[in-house]
Amino acid sequence: MGVSPKYIKVGNNPMKYRIDARYVWYDKGTKIVLMYFIEGIPFTFDELPDESIFDLELINVADKERRYEPKDLYHSSFYLIDEQCHPMLFEVELENPEMLPQD
Repeated sequence: MGVSPKYIKVGNNPMKYRIDARYVWYDKGTKIVLMYFIEGIPFTFDELPDESIFDLELINVADKERRYEPKDLYHSSFYLIDEQCHPMLFEVELENPEMLPQD
């Protein structure tokens, strides 16, 4: 009978994190932004033109998402910084790096 290893190496790829972006209401529902998430945790956003608040299709999309406040982004960003997983500040293995904000 063989001894089973404590850890089994499945592959040589480290864990990769996924970036997603969604249109959400921000700042007491006063504007819609394109919020970026790493594994579901928000870390930054792109502002949209002011007239986007009148785009019915965009409003319908944002209405289906959670609303975010500046303090939510503050807390989640600091959590990611503490864990050294903030993709804008640390080198993180990403499944889809093309989804990162360009600026």
